[in-house]
Amino acid sequence: MKKKMMLFAAVAMSVSMLAGTSVTALAQDTARVGSLKGPTSMGLVSFMNEAETEDDEDVQFTFEMMAAADEVSAGFTSGDLDIALVPANIASILYNKTEGKVQVIDVNTLGVLYIVTADESIAGVADLKGKAIYSTGKGQTPEYVLNYLLEANGISQDDVTVEFKSEATEVVSVLAQDESAIGILPQPFATAACKQNENLKEVCDLTREWDKTGKGTLVTGVTIAKKDYIDANPEVIEEFLDEHEDSIEFAEEDTAKTAELVAAAGIVEKAPIAEAAIPKCNLKYLDGEEMKTALGGYLEVLMEQNPESIGGSLPGDDFYYTETED
Repeated sequence: MKKKMMLFAAVAMSVSMLAGTSVTALAQDTARVGSLKGPTSMGLVSFMNEAETEDDEDVQFTFEMMAAADEVSAGFTSGDLDIALVPANIASILYNKTEGKVQVIDVNTLGVLYIVTADESIAGVADLKGKAIYSTGKGQTPEYVLNYLLEANGISQDDVTVEFKSEATEVVSVLAQDESAIGILPQPFATAACKQNENLKEVCDLTREWDKTGKGTLVTGVTIAKKDYIDANPEVIEEFLDEHEDSIEFAEEDTAKTAELVAAAGIVEKAPIAEAAIPKCNLKYLDGEEMKTALGGYLEVLMEQNPESIGGSLPGDDFYYTETED
């Protein structure tokens, strides 16, 4: 609960700063990009590498990778970042708190959560009734996804015991000590845990469980920018989107090279673990109507779970960036 309050306090402080900002963005040929250490940055590493090694681009992009979502949000709302890769629900919170001053420009990562356990009796969410579950993400996406999937499988929250940990490594530690323990882990932590302990298995992909419900698409990460920045710098936004799409496609097509870049960036310690995890990270580039359909459906589910998780209400159509016409 304390961690949840700290996260929302940080977001609230950041959005109040953004809401009070009246300085108009100026056209520029540089962009400062912030991302969260994990799958969203894994889809960005090829782009990051090219930006560092090539100096003939029309737009100069600089990148900063951070450990926590509230750090990225704070950097974005304070004006230190022009473009930010954030959890999907945080994008909606920022939009609502600033009365539409924030737009989402792409979806970059779909579902990354897996059930990990050595308990062979667990094959899916339906098998969790009466069990104790360890997870990260209290008051965040993992909690809402788990609650929704439990309900979809006819399991009430009273039928399970969920113990939330502050870090994924804490869940991994519990799984290592107790073979009967059941964990909800995001990638690449799920793959790393199984590599370190051969008894553990990724028994269920929660994205596939979500797909079975017919309720849109499970979305983890999106990219946002301030509307006045987008309006002043449409060419920068379009170049970012082109490069981001290419980078995600490269990650899907050349996992070995991407894994080397991921390890070099410090996202995952070893390239072999990164290579095994990348195909399970659901790196996916969506924009335009595809983005709106996927993200809109996901936010509807979060709205039903807890309106505060998306800032109190569903974003309007102006939340979704549409490419400028030539």
